[in-house]
Amino acid sequence: MEDLHYNKMIKSFIKAISYYLPETILTNTELVQEFPEWTVEKVAEKVGINTRHISAKNETAGDMAEQAAIRLFREWNIKPDEVDFILLCTQSPDYFLPTTACILQHHLNIPISAGALDYNLGCSGFIYGLALAKGLVVAGIAKNVLLLTSETYSKHIHSKDKGNRTIFGDAATACIIANNGFAEIGEFKLGTDGTGAESLIVKTGGMRCKEPLLDEAVNENGALKSSDHLYMDGSEIFSFTQGKVPIVVSDALLTNKLKLEDIDLFVFHQANKYMLNFLRKKIKIPQEKFYIFMSNVGNTVSSTIPIALKEAISEKKIVKGNKVFITGFGVGYSWGGCVLFF
Repeated sequence: MEDLHYNKMIKSFIKAISYYLPETILTNTELVQEFPEWTVEKVAEKVGINTRHISAKNETAGDMAEQAAIRLFREWNIKPDEVDFILLCTQSPDYFLPTTACILQHHLNIPISAGALDYNLGCSGFIYGLALAKGLVVAGIAKNVLLLTSETYSKHIHSKDKGNRTIFGDAATACIIANNGFAEIGEFKLGTDGTGAESLIVKTGGMRCKEPLLDEAVNENGALKSSDHLYMDGSEIFSFTQGKVPIVVSDALLTNKLKLEDIDLFVFHQANKYMLNFLRKKIKIPQEKFYIFMSNVGNTVSSTIPIALKEAISEKKIVKGNKVFITGFGVGYSWGGCVLFF
């Protein structure tokens, strides 16, 4: 009983953050050459993205996660044998099986005594990963969790899908979650609504519909839809977001016994400029407390929040003593919010 009581008192922290971006860069100028009905200025104004990094043809989510982890070990002077659990968030795994996290254990020389698993989630994936990692640390199951996010959405997107190609970029991040560090992980609010599953989906390739359907079509708005590629219903996603995000912000603040004005910085999933500005105004967050970092990386799915946190820290937008609210939302539908205490 004493051990159980002690475990409940263990706290969890972010101890390190690093990230990796693929070498290939896709600019708005290059996109406009493919889609001349748009202008460079229109793309930048609409989504707030100027360039995005695209994984090489043979570069996988596993490859990128490996590079992010190597950078983390080097930048933070962490040894692979200190890691005792690996969590990898991706919706573009190297294989159906085995899990990519298991392969990374071998490639990174992490001890075979470490646990390792993949979890499939998108834009809320970092928040869910923090919750899972916190649970492992607080329960005494692991002392140093390597939390990885890695996504190659570009490989899911049709070459003629100008909307999604302007938004998404590829990236990977690596964090260590431990019982000590620079940012204490507060309480969470998570949610799921599977009725929105088909609003953001790649229909074929899995066991329900394994073979390609080859059903490419252009809708009334000129957007391409294909069951064999990433499909996003922008209006439905926007409707879901404007309904759920203010609620999760309110609920997570309440759970952490805080008010909106207690937060020093808000770091939302970096979806696109229009959506973020809408949400900021709807929730009544002062602009100076709302951090955006996506113009040169794009929407990197589960990696947007850790990349933004890393950059905000380097820019001294986050300093010791700050309270930072983070929230992710998207595919599933799924959403989550949490407070970090620096």
